[in-house]
Amino acid sequence: MTFKITLLPGDGIGPEVVAEAVRVLDFIASKYNHTFNFTERLMGGCSIDKYNSSLTDETLADCQSADAVLLGAVGGPKWDDPAAKDRPERGLLALRKGLGVFANLRPVKVHPALMEWSPLKPEKLQGVDILVVRELTGGLYFGWPKGRDIKDGRERAVDTLEYYDYEIKRVMELAFKLAKGRRKKVTSVDKANVLESSRLWRQIATEVGAENKDVELEHMLVDTTSMRLITDPAWMDVVVTENMFGDILTDEASILAGSMGMLPSASLGESTVGLFEPIHGSAPDIAGKGIANPIGTILSTAMLLRHSLKLEAEAVVIEKAVEQTITAGARTTDIGGKLTTRQMADEIIKRI
Repeated sequence: MTFKITLLPGDGIGPEVVAEAVRVLDFIASKYNHTFNFTERLMGGCSIDKYNSSLTDETLADCQSADAVLLGAVGGPKWDDPAAKDRPERGLLALRKGLGVFANLRPVKVHPALMEWSPLKPEKLQGVDILVVRELTGGLYFGWPKGRDIKDGRERAVDTLEYYDYEIKRVMELAFKLAKGRRKKVTSVDKANVLESSRLWRQIATEVGAENKDVELEHMLVDTTSMRLITDPAWMDVVVTENMFGDILTDEASILAGSMGMLPSASLGESTVGLFEPIHGSAPDIAGKGIANPIGTILSTAMLLRHSLKLEAEAVVIEKAVEQTITAGARTTDIGGKLTTRQMADEIIKRI
């Protein structure tokens, strides 16, 4: 089969980890007789430097016409000026909106061989297998009005947390669908004791839960959830929440696996074009040193194969190769080893 994949390596370590993920995809293509046609484009800080735009119309069009999009990372101190008219993160939000991806899937699974690299005690990590489903197109990041002005002689900043019922319903239905293939438990996270948007969130979660009685539904406040992620993470199965809560909780959950470099993500919508990326940032402090962990990006390619290209067998092969590589003791510096980015990818390809 033939597929078009748009690559957005981005900033910092993004180009380094994306290059290794492409090598893995090329190896899969040769092994299974597929053709992956890659188109590389700029997005983020590098795009600002060249085009004065974090996401050009041409790049977005390339992404929209692809079968899938693989992203490295965006941002860095160079583009961190809050007063700038454009920032790398704006391009990421515009890309998600342009692709119509409304749900970000972040699996958090702890490999037994890496428990020592988590700050939690090993007994807390036994059986941890969480799938966080984060709503991507609503909430504070997109609500309107937003901005800054002067009111009564004081400078004021405004952000609006806005949700429509359909936005909540579609991500909730996806969470229940995914839970049916797992342990059949959904934890809906909100702040319904304070926020009106969360009260609507809880109402719709209850309605969708009533339509899926074979799945257990529990409601949990976000502050309680943040505590339980550390004190008792194994109780979680599928966790579904709004945009900003999901952004914060998934970064917190990443420490369970020992390193942010280990975890992939998939952003999905109603079309088949998904956006796939590791959850880590651009890590400018190690950019160019060839020591970044490529596993999160390589596992993101497995999610790309599964969700956008519908190549389940190929996705499983990558995931098993990663698991076998970790079990064999291969490590980059972030998890206590000495392998370079390229050497870690070599170890995974060898096991594919």
